[in-house]
Formats: sequence, structure tokens, C-alpha cells
Amino acid sequence: MEYRHLGRSGLRVSAVGLGCNNLGGRIGLEDSRTVVHQALDSGITLFDVADVYGRREAHYGASEETLGAILGSHRNAIVLATKFGMPMDAEGHLQGASRRYIRQAVEASLTRLRTDRIDLYQVHTPDPATPIEETLRALDDLTREGKILYAGCSNFPAWQVADACHIARATGQAGFISCQDELSLLARDALRDLVPAIRHYGLGLLPYFPLASGILTGKYHRDTPPPPGSRLSAWIHLADRYLTDANWTLLDRLNTVARTHGRSLTELAFGWLLSHDVVGSVIAGATRPAQIEANVAAAAHPLTAEERTALATALSGDD
Repeated sequence: MEYRHLGRSGLRVSAVGLGCNNLGGRIGLEDSRTVVHQALDSGITLFDVADVYGRREAHYGASEETLGAILGSHRNAIVLATKFGMPMDAEGHLQGASRRYIRQAVEASLTRLRTDRIDLYQVHTPDPATPIEETLRALDDLTREGKILYAGCSNFPAWQVADACHIARATGQAGFISCQDELSLLARDALRDLVPAIRHYGLGLLPYFPLASGILTGKYHRDTPPPPGSRLSAWIHLADRYLTDANWTLLDRLNTVARTHGRSLTELAFGWLLSHDVVGSVIAGATRPAQIEANVAAAAHPLTAEERTALATALSGDD
């Protein structure tokens, strides 16, 4: 396993991270335990969860609770990352990035995760109702108190990343060390504005949906409905977004590159992401140990210059 510094911080993370959104939700405690232990055995150190993951009826937080119950003595060997800010109740009272709510959210996450600190605490989504200055001050206070070690953001557009970084520098606050956003061979919007901003301000990128919800594993086929139980069979909006004629055409080109160079689509997907200097860790979810093994294996062999050129040519026909 390769390990990288997250942005310009001193925090080192595994090149492949485990997205923990399935824990305690799509899979129960024992299956979750098997997945987490496989990740640990594979050298994964970044475990990324969120307070809103793992909803059971009206109860949120099952993913944090499950991860906290499993980690035990492994806690100090990993980088524990979680997120806050998404609605945690049907009424919409428990959400946002205000100082008051951050205090409430961090204590709840610490309890569910059975830990005394969170290594990377991330704003899950921008809060238009709260000035970013207030959010940054609250996170800086938590850092000074040791409740969190680093702060990050998720789903922030480039201008808000730049704004937050500028304010943190001007005020001497800790600020963000990372940003999560969707990035894959099929979803490359982040390359236009977000990646340049992240690079300029020294943040690390944590891309999620690296396999485009399974499309880059070969799970889905043109003119064939998504298989039962798959993500795209349950999330119709994602199916409408991904299963387009343009993406099928691009997949044909990517498959040609894979065959020519003796690679799998999964290897191309991870290799392409990790070829970007701003990427700290590729966050990939799993419901089975075999998926973790495949992801870690795919990331183990960097792309050659020839393969990167072939991918760039394939992608250029889609821009």
C-alpha cells in the first residue's frame, strides 16, 4: 500500500481509503466487521464515514456506531474521518455548520465512534445560512481543544474553497487541509476549477465514487437494466445521470485502452485518479471483502506514461 501526505499537512493516509457509508446500513454488524478487518489487513488507514450515513427508519448514525463498535484496539492505527452538516432529522433542525450545531454534532459523533478525537472532521456540504468565518472559528476551536486534529470540506465549489482558505490564512486559523468531491473517468468536472484551487491552496483531494457507482467495474451493460440490488437500480437519479449514450461511447474507448494495455477498467480508474498530484486517497466503499481486495490491487500498479497518454486521448474525445 502506498501512503501519501494529505495536501501540505503532516497527515499521511493510505492511497486507497474505505468509504464507510454501507456499514450498519446496507450490511449489518458482522458483514461490516469482515469488511473493516479486510481493509485493515490490506493496509488501508483512512476510514471515511459521516454522521448521516446508515439511516435506520428515523434513526441516523448507524454507520458511525458500527465503525466505532468494530475498531476497538485498531483505533489508534487509523485515520478516522467523519463529516457533519447534512440533515439528521426529518424536520431539518439538525443540520448546518453553525457554531452551535458543530458543537452538538461533534459530541454526538465522538460518542457514536467511541473515541476521544476525530482525526479529520469535514463539513459535508456548504451551509448557505452560516458565514464561513463562523464555521472556521468553531472548527479551529475544536482543533485547539483536541476534539479534532484536522478540518476538511466536502462538496464545496472552487470559489468557496478559495474563500475559506483565504479567510483561514488571514485570521491565523487552522483551516481546511482537504476537500472531498466526486471525480472519476466518467465525472471530471472537478478538474476544471476545483483541482486548480486545491493545488493553489495546498489542500489534498479525496475523490469519491471512483468507479462511477460501479460502471467502471463492468457491472452494467448498454441496453440492459441495472442488476437487482445494485446502486443504480435503487438510485434512479444516478442511473439517469450515468447511463447515457455519451458515457457508453466513452466506455467503449476506455475498454479499448484497457485491452490494448492489458489492464482492467478498475485499474485504469484508480491509476488515473492516483496520477493526479493533489489526490491524497481514493475513497471507495465496499460491501464485500473481495471488493476491497480488488480496489487495493487496482491501485498497486501506477499507470505508465504511455497508458496516461492513451487515457488522455480517449478522454479528449469526450470533452
